[in-house]
Amino acid sequence: MKTPFEKIQPDEGSSFRLLHLKISSNIFPWTYHYHPEYEMVFVHYGTGRRHVGNHLSYYEDGDLVLIGSNLPHAGFGYDALDEHEETVIQFKEDFLGENFFDKPEMTSIKALFERSKHGIHFYGQTKKIVGNKLKKMPQLSEFARMIELLTVFQILANSEEYILLNVADTNYDFNQKDQVRLKRIYEYVEQSYQSPINMKEVADIAHLTVPSFCNYFKKVMNMTYTDFVNEYRINQACKLLMTEKSITDVCFDCGFSNVSYFSKVFKQIKGKSPMQFKNLVLRK
Repeated sequence: MKTPFEKIQPDEGSSFRLLHLKISSNIFPWTYHYHPEYEMVFVHYGTGRRHVGNHLSYYEDGDLVLIGSNLPHAGFGYDALDEHEETVIQFKEDFLGENFFDKPEMTSIKALFERSKHGIHFYGQTKKIVGNKLKKMPQLSEFARMIELLTVFQILANSEEYILLNVADTNYDFNQKDQVRLKRIYEYVEQSYQSPINMKEVADIAHLTVPSFCNYFKKVMNMTYTDFVNEYRINQACKLLMTEKSITDVCFDCGFSNVSYFSKVFKQIKGKSPMQFKNLVLRK
């Protein structure tokens, strides 16, 4: 049994599916799945985890990602810091007709679809402009939505504000054993991140020796287990920095043994110090 397949139906009276979700992040499940439809995800605000293909990272201040056909991914609301709101568009490559995107006017958009097989993260003005369009799309008529979607495609196709999330020729074919194993590892990290990293313990949970586990995790997740735990700890730290807790208390509450190392890791992952992050939050 391979990565779970998700069946998607277009909205009634439309050739694609448009979703607007607003739910509590603490009930958002980790579900790694795939489908033949392309998927555009715009997270309106906040911080959370993106897991696309073998790429795993955290986003801040919302997100805009285009996911190619059959590229496995997890829900973007998992591990979000607050209420999760997103707009999602799902469509097949031929949703406007079998040869529609072969027309000369669609050359740049077809190239965009080709790039999306790696997963594309958009940032800067592109994210802002496209995000505003996607926010308004649910209020439009079916015809107006289709026209607006083509406009969004063209903006993304011409943008240089993007990062490919996966390298070429990566194998994303996780089997059921991988799914169960990764879920166990995720749950273990959620329960034990405040304690010192115990490689033997997590390797036992994965039913592997320590060397085999380290190699397995790096191959599957494209990052070391220690880096993964530290990213999770820092994301939890961001939640606590939004409260009245001191930076020292947050450091120890999230499993770090000294403040200087905590600050170093925080800056490596978030691009700013814990104090800078806290000051930004307080100004909002």
